[in-house]
Parts: sequence; structure tokens; C-alpha cells
Amino acid sequence: MRKWQRGFSISEVVVIVAILLVIVAIAVPNLLHSKLSENESAAVGSLGTLNSSCASYLMLFGGYPKSLSNLGSDNPAHSASADLIDSALVSGTKSGYVFTYTPGAAGVSGNVLSYSITANPITPGTTGRRGFFTDQSGVVRANTAGAADASSTPIG
Repeated sequence: MRKWQRGFSISEVVVIVAILLVIVAIAVPNLLHSKLSENESAAVGSLGTLNSSCASYLMLFGGYPKSLSNLGSDNPAHSASADLIDSALVSGTKSGYVFTYTPGAAGVSGNVLSYSITANPITPGTTGRRGFFTDQSGVVRANTAGAADASSTPIG
């Protein structure tokens, strides 16, 4: 007579490992997709924040800022550092995206009359799928094939 042995047989272990691999194969792409969506939502939110901050800057100082650093913090706030956005946006990198601020032409008094901001993934396909664009109109536009511009599709 054989004694009962404790533990799993090799075939039971192989079946359990196979089931775990299938679960991981399903779960990992969904988690990556969630992270991409989260980064894109954060980028659109940051563009909204930047648009609002630029509008506030216009009301306070009579023109749009010359760079993102003009929207950053200082105490007390002044035109070179208005304390309207956080340091992550001032640096131009946040939530897997790079933000590029481009001032438009200056008026006779030297005030900037327009601007554009692009947000592109640091690593396309890994930190984000779409590029975004906005300007003083406040409309955020997106492009799935690369950097967005003024002719890209508005998002709503």
C-alpha cells in the first residue's frame, strides 16, 4: 500500500502556472491602456489650466506671457513670475507629456498678443498616443498621427 503524499503533482503546477499566465496576458495590456488614457486626460487638463492661466495673465499684465516660466511662482507675484501654475508645468514636463509654449507676435507696447501650446508624449505609444494643441482661443485639438496644430481636430 502507498502512503498519501502531500503537495501538488507536476501536472497540477503546470496547469496553475498556465492559468496565471493567461490572466497576466489579459490584465497587462488593459493596465497599459489605462495609463495612456490617464496621461492623455492629465495633458488635456493641464492645457485647460494653462489656457486659464494665460487669460488671467492677460487680465493682470495686459498681454500674454513670453514663456511658461512667467506663469510660475514667486513671492510677491509679478509679470516675470505670476504664480499661476505649479512647478511641474513651469518645467514643461508633466504626466508623460512635454508642453511647449510659443508666444506670438508682440504689439507696439511689447505685450504678447497671442500664443500656442503643444503637448506631445515623451515616448509616443508608451506615455501617450495623441499630441495636443491649444492657443488663445481655448480650443484643445488632438492628432493621433503626431504633433497637433491649429488645423487638428478639436476635442470636446
